Amino acid sequence: MNKTAKRLESVQEYYFSRKLREVAQRIKKGQPIINMGIGSPDLPAHPTVIAALQNALSHPKAHMYQSYQGLPELRESISEFYQTHYQVTLDPNTEVLPLMGSKEGIMHISMAFLNPGDQVLIPNPGYPTYASVTRLMEAEPISYPLSEANNWQPDFEALNALNTSKIKIMWINYPHMPTGTKVDVTTFDRLIHWAKQHDILLVNDNPYSFVLTDKPQSILSRPGAHEVALELNSLSKSFNMAGWRVGMLCGKEETIQSVLKVKSNMDSGMFFGIQKGAIAALKMETSWFEDLNKVYHRRRVLVEKIATRLGAEFDLNSVGLFLWAKLPKSVKDAEVFIDKILDEKHVFITPGTIFGSQGEGYIRFSLCVPEKTIEEVLKRFES
Repeated sequence: MNKTAKRLESVQEYYFSRKLREVAQRIKKGQPIINMGIGSPDLPAHPTVIAALQNALSHPKAHMYQSYQGLPELRESISEFYQTHYQVTLDPNTEVLPLMGSKEGIMHISMAFLNPGDQVLIPNPGYPTYASVTRLMEAEPISYPLSEANNWQPDFEALNALNTSKIKIMWINYPHMPTGTKVDVTTFDRLIHWAKQHDILLVNDNPYSFVLTDKPQSILSRPGAHEVALELNSLSKSFNMAGWRVGMLCGKEETIQSVLKVKSNMDSGMFFGIQKGAIAALKMETSWFEDLNKVYHRRRVLVEKIATRLGAEFDLNSVGLFLWAKLPKSVKDAEVFIDKILDEKHVFITPGTIFGSQGEGYIRFSLCVPEKTIEEVLKRFES
């Protein structure tokens, strides 16, 4: 009898994998479920992006293996994108690595730098994949708590009190998911200084920098960042291309090369047509983001009404693809609360606890739902 690797004992099936299967089963049974839990953009990519993909299908190289580093023109487009929107200069040949979604980048970075027994700083609340991938590497996730009282910023006194001898990587994510907290460049600067002091690789996961924000920010724009920081980015949220699986990793040459050693042994390059579509997306004018944010703003106003109807509180200034809301103190268990709503109102909302213990007492709404559907949810809560 074949036995699975011990590393699988350290992780569970991803929450959304399990929960969305349950939602699908409910729908199959005839329940009119509305999914407000997952951040999967429902809007289409720009027509020029789709046309670029379609036109690429007849190219002689479309069906060949592609470079592990992506097309040169894709790397150049990423470099130009960073210069235009973040004022960050990157060498497209050495400091940019296209990815098949930034999620794979979390795995590649972890495989490149972690040994069994190493430690990794994980935000709490934060994206669950940071911790699960750390465990798969047989490294130890060390939670650093973020709190509403501290505007969801790291507690530097607590960081300074840590024994950092085994810490190799610190994951950060600003604009923050799930709370929607904006970038604070002072936090970036302090983290860069702290990571340099302790010889820790700082990785900012940055897929939400254009969604309902005033100005997109990159940690790589801050002084000294290139020495200690990497940045993951993605076309999933800002360009409505989640299913296309296009992301990027940016940083100094030596670090990128280390990650490439892993990546080049795990895939055989991104599909040619998708790369061509990504190039077209990265050349979009700023009006693309402005128009997209008009849609998300209208949706957000409606979702705020739902949260208010539930007696929840939220930050009017938060950004990103979600609304993070604090439940009334009378609600003792967020997961029980959202399951009751799923049973009675046939609406799926994400409980904050899946993002860590600091998410207790919170719920998260996705803005990836059409306005008419959100209005239907509002009606359900009236009855």
